[in-house]
Amino acid sequence: MKLSTKGKYGLKAIFELSLHVDEGPMSVNMIASKQNIPEQYLEQIFSKMKKAKLVTSVRGAQGGYLLNAKPQDITVGDVLTVLEGPVSLSQCIIDEGCCENSNDCSTKLVWEKLKKGIEDVLNSITLQDMIDDYNKKNNIKEFDITKLMNTKK
Repeated sequence: MKLSTKGKYGLKAIFELSLHVDEGPMSVNMIASKQNIPEQYLEQIFSKMKKAKLVTSVRGAQGGYLLNAKPQDITVGDVLTVLEGPVSLSQCIIDEGCCENSNDCSTKLVWEKLKKGIEDVLNSITLQDMIDDYNKKNNIKEFDITKLMNTKK
């Protein structure tokens, strides 16, 4: 399965919102700049996420976008399903009549198991998990720098 830039950018953008969840609305310009995403494309992505009620918009000079739920209540699967549609590894999972062997297909169960496995992983990772991993990664970097500085003294 290969994600499009819509899914990749959308996940990066909503992650940026989740990092700053307690700081009020974030402008598309700021998110685009921090995540290196084309601003016009990001507007289209946020439009889809707003329709799906993952984010909400605030108008005005101090406006922008906010998460519509807590980071622990939004999964990667929620975001990617809105932007990319459902996981589909094979047409036969979506379209029962895709071929003459659809009822006796020897590989259909394999595709269904893979699909379920991917969905389970995507739905088990929350934005809060991403924040925690990000913070852990940054703390390790800070620790390494501190450790390095202490050994040079």
